[in-house]
Amino acid sequence: MAFEGLADRLQNTMQKIRGKGKVSESDVKEMMREVRLALLEADVNFKVVKQFIKKVSERAVGQEVMQSLTPGQQVIKVVKEELTELMGGEQSVIAVNKRPPTVIMMVGLQGAGKTTTTGKLANLLRKKNNRKPLLVAADIYRPAAIKQLETLGKQLSLPVFSMGDKVSPVEIAKQGIEKAKEEHHDYVLIDTAGRLHIDEHLMEELKQIKELTNPDEIFLVVDAMTGQDAVNVAENFNEALGITGVVLTKLDGDTRGGAALSIRSVTDKPIKFVGMGEKMDALEPFHPERMAQRILGMGDVLSLIEKAQANVDEAKAKELEQKIKTASFTFDDFLEQLSQVKQMGPLDELIKMMPGANKIKGLDKMNVDEKQISHIEAIIQSMTKEEKLHPEIINAGRRKRIARGSGRTIQEVNRLLKQFEDMKKMMKQMTSMQGKGKKKGFKFPFM
Repeated sequence: MAFEGLADRLQNTMQKIRGKGKVSESDVKEMMREVRLALLEADVNFKVVKQFIKKVSERAVGQEVMQSLTPGQQVIKVVKEELTELMGGEQSVIAVNKRPPTVIMMVGLQGAGKTTTTGKLANLLRKKNNRKPLLVAADIYRPAAIKQLETLGKQLSLPVFSMGDKVSPVEIAKQGIEKAKEEHHDYVLIDTAGRLHIDEHLMEELKQIKELTNPDEIFLVVDAMTGQDAVNVAENFNEALGITGVVLTKLDGDTRGGAALSIRSVTDKPIKFVGMGEKMDALEPFHPERMAQRILGMGDVLSLIEKAQANVDEAKAKELEQKIKTASFTFDDFLEQLSQVKQMGPLDELIKMMPGANKIKGLDKMNVDEKQISHIEAIIQSMTKEEKLHPEIINAGRRKRIARGSGRTIQEVNRLLKQFEDMKKMMKQMTSMQGKGKKKGFKFPFM
């Protein structure tokens, strides 16, 4: 996950000041020194760092903190608010044309993931807003760019408009919009050509497409892993083209996060979306406040809820609640839950969204093994219908057969049965509000 190093440094710094009943000017100076180093190490633009430190320092030694009943907490609140402001303040949504289609021009250098992001964005608009997008293949230069977009369209069941690589991109864009009007599409996403670096010919062509299509949005796709280079690219594209927003890809990778913290300040253009993985649904709207909370270890409950709402069947959730209350939770139900949790994303990322997760000792070293889920699924699927409903009938002979059928060891089968039993007991305790006093420690079967 991006920001990991920055998050650790900032959280350690905040921890020192959190419980303080009195905060002196020297406390603030020491904290700001740590924050400055953390931001510079995260590859944040040095001018942005300077401005950020100045703003936080002024507020942290001002009356709102010094005269507060909880000065330590107040300083953290100031840092969170300024970090949120640094990344844009509020979520920036797509400017929708009142007379459809809304035209979005996708621009960027080669290698940033522009074509894939175009497909991901169309997929998101269709799923989340229930819209009907049209993809337009206007990159005639990169070998197989048109084919790539058509393949993505087929994979996502989305229409793609193309005219081959012998027609000018300007004409393709123009015809694509006409096609969208004829077929009543809500959005047109134009996948334009990229280059290995910015050149005059590329910019001239993009300007012509912009002039002819009059897009509602021009999204620049940049690779978050390139750090300050991403900020420089954004600055150049903005000066030449007047972009309206940025889409950061690979924010889930081994990146220091400096681009996300610098782009808004340098270009004065918002980050609209962030790519959080390889899958075609791994594109999320960018929420500055939620990201600030995650960086400071405050969790991100709203994103967690949204992921759950998008992937969890409400009727099944109510049915499950009833089963837990009546202690009739079976291995079939457990399998269903595993499947839904898997769809929400990597487990370690989900855990980090929970408030206070950063305070759980050893969480950063906890091994959430995704392969374990597959092993558990194999064991459960090797059980008979009767065994899934009544695990208590699984004797030594049955355990041996289940282990052989799933390709796992008898020890793993025993462990799962024991953990499942523990989980049922814990659920019963939680729902009946019993079991006062110290409860026995419990581990989820996939940790």
